Amino acid sequence: MKTVADIVARHDADPTRLVQILRDVQSTFRHIPAAIMDRLAAQLSIDRAQVQAVTEFYTFFSTEPRGRFDILISDSITDHMLGSREIAAYLCERLGVTPGQTRADGQVSVDFTSCTGMCEQGPAGLVNGYALTNLTRDRVERIVELVNDGTPVSQWPREFFVVKDNIHRADLVLGTKLQPGSALRWMFQRGLDSTLDEIAKSGLRGRGGAGFGTAMKWKFCREATGSTERFVVCNADEGEPGTFKDRVLLQSYAHQVFEGMTVCGAVIGARRGYLYLRGEYLYLHEPLNAVLAERRRAGLLGSNIIGRPDFEFDIEVRIGAGAYICGEESALIESMEGKRGVPRNRPPYPVTNGYLDQPTVVNNVETFAAAALIALKGGAWFSAAGTEKSKGTKILSIAGDCARPGIYEYPFGTTMAQILADCGGTGAMGLQIGGPSGIFIGAQEFERVLGFEDLPTGGSFMIFDQRRDVLEIVRNFTHFFAHESCGFCTPCRVGTSLLKNQLDKICAGHGGKADLAELTHISKLVRATSHCGLGQTAANPILSTLERFPEQYEQRLKAISFEPGFDLDGALEVARRMSGRDDAHAHLAQEA
Repeated sequence: MKTVADIVARHDADPTRLVQILRDVQSTFRHIPAAIMDRLAAQLSIDRAQVQAVTEFYTFFSTEPRGRFDILISDSITDHMLGSREIAAYLCERLGVTPGQTRADGQVSVDFTSCTGMCEQGPAGLVNGYALTNLTRDRVERIVELVNDGTPVSQWPREFFVVKDNIHRADLVLGTKLQPGSALRWMFQRGLDSTLDEIAKSGLRGRGGAGFGTAMKWKFCREATGSTERFVVCNADEGEPGTFKDRVLLQSYAHQVFEGMTVCGAVIGARRGYLYLRGEYLYLHEPLNAVLAERRRAGLLGSNIIGRPDFEFDIEVRIGAGAYICGEESALIESMEGKRGVPRNRPPYPVTNGYLDQPTVVNNVETFAAAALIALKGGAWFSAAGTEKSKGTKILSIAGDCARPGIYEYPFGTTMAQILADCGGTGAMGLQIGGPSGIFIGAQEFERVLGFEDLPTGGSFMIFDQRRDVLEIVRNFTHFFAHESCGFCTPCRVGTSLLKNQLDKICAGHGGKADLAELTHISKLVRATSHCGLGQTAANPILSTLERFPEQYEQRLKAISFEPGFDLDGALEVARRMSGRDDAHAHLAQEA
């Protein structure tokens, strides 16, 4: 077994790699105890408080021992719709373990986690960080045997870990084959300035959701003054529930993504690039490193790229540890520097003060994949598709109540009705566009179009038919935001918790009109005063469904105008059981 010293040495005792070091510690020792935190602080020459703060921030780190087989079941709404809760209950029953606990023999632990990015192949989960797809009772029975027999995960049946692309519609990005190195050669034949001009002519905007102009971001970084180094960062932390298109790009189009990063590196004058991979995609780590090694052998990374002695650029994969907030670019940079993923105050922006306080371009996986093709084929080729304000195409991750869930690429300007027809989503009651942080629309709005001027999205497209309960969907999203809040600012830290509690009260049938008014008030307050995009969008599911489905909320309200939000009797239930006073309590209640 590796020692703590071995792990630290493997990472060159670099404190900016603390998250990577803690990942190795968690994997090796199954938890991160206080004694190891002490040693890490000493060997990295950093405050012990920083080690503890980072350990406690990320979901995939634990200060208590996890099982030799650590199983996490996806808690995304699309997994719920496919029966994940029932599968999890059956798994726990068969393993003799309680959710959130490690079995007494230390062999196994089972818990829930946020969306694993396998939404169209659920119910899904993770075992020791590796993706489990299409979970059924039969598979659970086999998993129970493997766990109880102590069979290493590396020897489990391969079919448990199959992750399919499920591409149903390809267009410009998914339908154009890129020969590795071809975009780089065209870039130098055209010239770096002209290549940046082509990116500008294409109208390419960030595909992660924010939609900032790609060429403008690259230009700002290129022109930043007073710095000695520049960096390229690919944001592959697609944690928005319902989104999985970046997973497919990384699995089957990695050369294209890395080529786009390298084009960016040449244009802005960077020598180093990083791909920040979400922790749920651990299974992609080795294949991505294999592609990087292949590119180095082919002279497409490293020094003297494509025979040009003045062109040096290389890429490293960094892995997250389960924190949705790290999808925000400044939080991602903080994580890369070995810190908690707390969004920075802006300005300054990453283009001038990013990774290690140096100018940094942070773009989404899809953005870099598109940029590589634009460098190859030109801006006009890309801008010919789409609308006046939304050029090109968008890749959608479609899941939920449809016959053909999976990946679809459409030109901007395509209607929701067309998308639903293509994927077999007939009879839909509503769509959640852009994940929980996006917008919920009803059937009367299905002629609206995909695009920044109407319905922008990072890629998540969830379909709900008439069987679904709108409030249960919103409840799942609200619990997600409360769990994923980084805790930095009070409006988000407290507000998301209040929204969760208030919505739980209404869903349980204990809410009155005053509670509904308070829910609306808190939602608007959280949206207006939160520090970053997580808090500013956390109330979107509530506000968009209140606007479109007010009757669904009204039906849950009690006739009374007020009921206390705190259930004293429920809070005392555990204490009564522990003290053996249940019978006495019942007797007193009857007398009263």
